[in-house]
Amino acid sequence: MSAPQIFNTLIIGSGPAGLTAAIYASRAFLKPIVIEGKNPGGQLMGTTAVENWPGEKSIFGPQLMMNMKEHAQHFGTQFLSREIVRVDFSKHPFSVFTHKDEELLTHSVIIATGASPNRLGCSGEDDYWGKGVTTCAVCDGAFYPGKKVVIVGGGDTAMEDASFMTKYTNDITIVHILDKFTASPAMQERILSNPTIKIIYSSTVTAIKGNGSHVTNIEISNQVTGQTYSIDTDVVFLAIGQKPNTGIFKGQLELDKMGYISLNNTTHTSVEGVFVAGDVADYRYKQAITSAGSGCMAALDTQRYLEKIIK
Repeated sequence: MSAPQIFNTLIIGSGPAGLTAAIYASRAFLKPIVIEGKNPGGQLMGTTAVENWPGEKSIFGPQLMMNMKEHAQHFGTQFLSREIVRVDFSKHPFSVFTHKDEELLTHSVIIATGASPNRLGCSGEDDYWGKGVTTCAVCDGAFYPGKKVVIVGGGDTAMEDASFMTKYTNDITIVHILDKFTASPAMQERILSNPTIKIIYSSTVTAIKGNGSHVTNIEISNQVTGQTYSIDTDVVFLAIGQKPNTGIFKGQLELDKMGYISLNNTTHTSVEGVFVAGDVADYRYKQAITSAGSGCMAALDTQRYLEKIIK
């Protein structure tokens, strides 16, 4: 009976972090295997034009991810259309289990499972996702100069988004479910002192509507009075947080209080031989380019680790 195959490295996730890690790992002849997950390509697959990727003045998100995948394949990366449902990092080689009841053995793992933005769950949200509904003002704000902007949320991210959008428009409305913001006092003051920013407290967005191709207005419900009304807008920025995709790693790796994978020496996790890249460990920057950069670092750290254990 032949011994089971043990891979050099498995990369869990196929967004900018995972694909960049794959490019570097394959060029180092590590023969990486990318487990694509249930949403191949990550969050950029739901975006339109990306205008802050170096070397590309404007490129559609799905096209950018396809280019990165083809780049990784060019150097020999293999892809598996699987979803990981369980891992065992308690022994070496590590075991990774797929939704098809497969056990994959590997000397090292790069986790690049990303994070999922919290959603409103209202009607029209899915229909207009990427068509005026987005989660990144830094990414998409420049597309809306002089337009009507709605930001949903009341924390630091919402304040940052509103402040950022003042570069492009003076028609900004913040909708917050509570009767006061939860952001830090300094962040609140920046917004509250700006007379051009309108604030709607104690309210939720109950419907997002449009013309079929883009958002045109939203329906708002006041949580105190029950009054429902509509306001026009060209874009809705959701700033209500995101959740790192770390469920399968609980009990296997050290996570911080927000559920992100804890970093140890840049890309190292609490288990030697398991590395991390991208939004699954980053709650601050959350940019495609920073995810890609950390994918590069994770691959280089993985290469050095493998050089020590595989003779």
